[in-house]
Amino acid sequence: MKVIHVYLIFKKKNYYFGSLSAIFEHLSRREIGIKKSTLLHRSKEDTILTDRAIIRKGELLRCRKSTKKI
Repeated sequence: MKVIHVYLIFKKKNYYFGSLSAIFEHLSRREIGIKKSTLLHRSKEDTILTDRAIIRKGELLRCRKSTKKI
């Protein structure tokens, strides 16, 4: 499962989202320092740096499903 980590540099706060679009439902363009269209255009990059934020894409590690019944 993918996860988007946003670190707001000046507020020193971390946020985690399921998509790039979800960022803009919770944070403003001014807070992250990039427009939605620009961010979506750069979506292939693993790390996006702005003057106000560090945006990283990653993978959420989950427990493997067990087929054994206890």
